[in-house]
Amino acid sequence: MRLEHFRFDLPDELIARQPTADRRGSRLLAMDATGTIEHRGFADILDHIQAGDLLVFNNTKVIPARLFGKKETGGNVELLIERITGNQTALAHIRASKSPKVGANLVFDHGFSANMLGRVDDLFELEFSAPLLSMLDQIGHMPLPPYIDREDTQEDKTRYQTVYADQPGAVAAPTAGLHFDDQLLADIQAKGGELAFVTLHVGAGTFQPVRVENISEHKMHSEWLEVSESVCQQVRDTKARGGKVFAVGTTSVRSLETASRSGQIAPYQGDTDIFIYPGYKFKVVDRLLTNFHLSESTLLMLVSAFAGYTPIMKAYQQAVLERYRFFSYGDAMLLSLNPDATRDVPND
Repeated sequence: MRLEHFRFDLPDELIARQPTADRRGSRLLAMDATGTIEHRGFADILDHIQAGDLLVFNNTKVIPARLFGKKETGGNVELLIERITGNQTALAHIRASKSPKVGANLVFDHGFSANMLGRVDDLFELEFSAPLLSMLDQIGHMPLPPYIDREDTQEDKTRYQTVYADQPGAVAAPTAGLHFDDQLLADIQAKGGELAFVTLHVGAGTFQPVRVENISEHKMHSEWLEVSESVCQQVRDTKARGGKVFAVGTTSVRSLETASRSGQIAPYQGDTDIFIYPGYKFKVVDRLLTNFHLSESTLLMLVSAFAGYTPIMKAYQQAVLERYRFFSYGDAMLLSLNPDATRDVPND
C-alpha cells in the first residue's frame, strides 16, 4: 500500500474552523457494512443504538498546552507541551529562531519560568517553576490543530473539550466526542445503552504527516492510555448478550484494540504505538463514530481498515459533494465493521 492510495482533494472552505452553535448540531453520515450511506443529523445516532449496546468514550482532558515566552537573551519562544511527566516537568516541542541549550532559562508571563534539562529525541525536557497544570490554566492557550488557522478564543476552552473530560493530559481533543452533550448521553442511557470510559492522552503526533511512500514503513508516535478491568468486563458482558461495542473516536479504537492484542481484552496501562491500516483484523469494536480525517493520514487508514478501503474512499467523495464539514470541529461518520474489510486492500 502506498501513501497516494489515501489521497483525496478537499476544498478549503469545507474545513470547519469554528464549532457548530450546538454540540449536536452537526451532520452524521451513517454507512452500514454494505457501504450504503444515509445522511442524518447527529442526534439521529440514537436510532442506531439499541438496548444492551456499549459506547466507549475517551475521557482525556485537553490541557491549555501552548505557551508563549522568551529566552533570557530576549528571543521569542513558543512551546507545545507534548507530555506531562511530573508535577513540574514535561516534554515539549519548542519553536524558536535557535533551539535553547541545556541549562537555558525560558521566561513567561506572571513570573513563571522553565529550565531546559535536555533532549529526548525531537522533544525538549523542561522543569517549570510552578506546578504545571496550575500554570497552564493561568497562561496557557488551547492547542488548536494546525488546520484551524486562527488564534484560540475563550469559546475554544469549552468547545474543544468533551463534556465528560476529566483526565488532564491531552494536547488534542478526541474530536468524535465533541458532538455529545449531557442530554444526549442521558438519552442513550434511557434507551438502554451503556457508557464506558477509557483514557488515551492524545499527542501532537496525531497531526504529523506520514513521510514514507510505503505505509508499512511508517513509525507511529506513542501515546499513553489506560483501559481498566471494569471497562474490559463491560465489553465482555456486551459481547455475551449480543450487544454492539461502539468506539467513540479513533482513540477509543486504539485503546480497545491495544488492550486486545492477545486476542482477549485485558486491562492495560502504558504507551501504545498501534498502527491500524487495511488488512488489520479488529478484535473488539463493532461500530465506529468518527469525524472526517486528513488526506494521507493514519486516521484515514484506520477507518479504511474498519469499513473497507473502497467504501471509505467513496464515502469521502460523497461527503465532499454533499458539503460536509471536515476535521476537528466538523461533522461525523458512523461506520459499521465491514466483514470483508481485511480483503479490501488498495493495490494497482
